[in-house]
Amino acid sequence: MIDTGEGKPEWLKLLKDTLDSENATLDKVIVTHWHPDHIGGVKDVVTLSPKPIVYKSQINEVQGLEDIKDGQKFEVEGATIRAFHCPGHTQDHMALILEQEDAMFTGDNVLGHGTGVFEDLPTYLESLEKMSHQVKGRGYPGHGAVIEDCKARIIEYVEHRKMREKEVIEVLRGTEGEGLGPMEFVKIIYQDVPENLRLPAARGVVQILEKLVGEGKVYHNEEANTWTLNRKAVL
Repeated sequence: MIDTGEGKPEWLKLLKDTLDSENATLDKVIVTHWHPDHIGGVKDVVTLSPKPIVYKSQINEVQGLEDIKDGQKFEVEGATIRAFHCPGHTQDHMALILEQEDAMFTGDNVLGHGTGVFEDLPTYLESLEKMSHQVKGRGYPGHGAVIEDCKARIIEYVEHRKMREKEVIEVLRGTEGEGLGPMEFVKIIYQDVPENLRLPAARGVVQILEKLVGEGKVYHNEEANTWTLNRKAVL
C-alpha cells in the first residue's frame, strides 16, 4: 500500500473491510513523504495483524519505520514497484514506478489537478526533469484524477514554472528600480486569485525570487524585504 491518509477512523475501518473481503493481508506500506495527509494513518496500519513493515525515506527520528533507498524495489505477485527519490515538494519525497505498466505513483510532486507546491524551486525543477524521463505511461497522483500521460503532465508543470518566472521578471522590468514586496507581485500576477489564496501565492513568488537571486538576476533587500531586477543579468 502507498501512503496512509490522515489517520481518520473511517479510513482504518474501510481498509480492514477491504482486506477481509479480499482475504488479503498487508505486508508493506510505503510513505511517499512526511506530510500529515500521507503519514497520518501509520499509527493505525501498524495495529493490523500481521503487522506490516512501513517504509519512508529519511526516517530521521520517526521510530519503527524502515528507510527507503533510491532505486529500491518492492515486489508482490504481478507487480514490481521501484522507488525514485525526487525531492522538491519535500526533501524526503519518493515517487514509485510501477514497472509492469511503465507508470508512476507521483506522490505530491505532480497532481491530478492544478499545480504542485514545493519547498525548494531549483530542486523541484531538477526532480521534475528527472521524473519526465522515467516513464511513458500513466501517472497516479497523491491527489486528483489519474493522469493518462504522465510525461506530458510533467512537461506542463515545468513550462508552467517557467511562465511564472517570466512573469516575475516582467513585473520587475516594469518598475524603475523600485523594490517590490511579495504581495505586490501577487496583486499583479494573480489578479484573479481569491483573497484567501494570496498568501500561498506569495510564498510561491518568494521561492521564484530566491531562485533568481541565486542566479544573479535579482537583488534582495533583506532589510526592506523587497526585490529589484539586475538588468544586466537578464538582457
